[in-house]
Amino acid sequence: MQLDLSELSQLAPIFRELFKGYHVSRRDPELYAQLSNFQDQYRTLFRALGFELVCDTRGFYYFVPDLAAAAVNKTAQRLALFTFILVEHLADQGRDPVAVLDGGSLGRDELPSLLEKYRDLFIQAEVQTVEELEEKIMRRMTQLGFAGEENGIYRFLPPMHRFLDVCLSVQQDRDLAASLHSVLPLPAPVLIDDDSDEKLLETDDPLDLSDFAEESEEDAMARAIAEEQETDA
Repeated sequence: MQLDLSELSQLAPIFRELFKGYHVSRRDPELYAQLSNFQDQYRTLFRALGFELVCDTRGFYYFVPDLAAAAVNKTAQRLALFTFILVEHLADQGRDPVAVLDGGSLGRDELPSLLEKYRDLFIQAEVQTVEELEEKIMRRMTQLGFAGEENGIYRFLPPMHRFLDVCLSVQQDRDLAASLHSVLPLPAPVLIDDDSDEKLLETDDPLDLSDFAEESEEDAMARAIAEEQETDA
């Protein structure tokens, strides 16, 4: 496929957002429309960078590194843990977890009781105060496009399905509460010794992009475009 770069008018901001782990959804109208209209062109270009552009049919785009599987890290573990906790919490209240996590909302004023109720599980994620819950989980959710926040209300966006799907598939025919309080079905994190050189490669993004860390966004993009132009020549 021959790329017409003049058509890809949002190339720089799209690459920048996807590169840092952000999920582009309809909440980002310009970027989302550009990806939707030129999906094949963007996929071809990004594949040259070593990334797979994924389009979820529920309306969001994200990157998966093509050269290495995503490593489980603290942010991914925390967000997955929070999803499991929230599903149980909502079910206990008689609220439909799927309805809430699929475009519904959660008030900031609900966080203290949520933390107290599941304190033993939050401690596993190194979250012990409401401030840490907001900083390490809720803030990261908004930064990565899983939720939006306005006037103390967190509204969940379509990318939440990445965690919700896992939660629902694991819990198909089992009692969720019993599962959460016995063996939590989360992948074990890779623990790194504080004195190890590998500590330098840690990232808080849901996808471990350490394989690409030595190359800047601009250099990676320039290299990919040059390779495409050489191929088409």
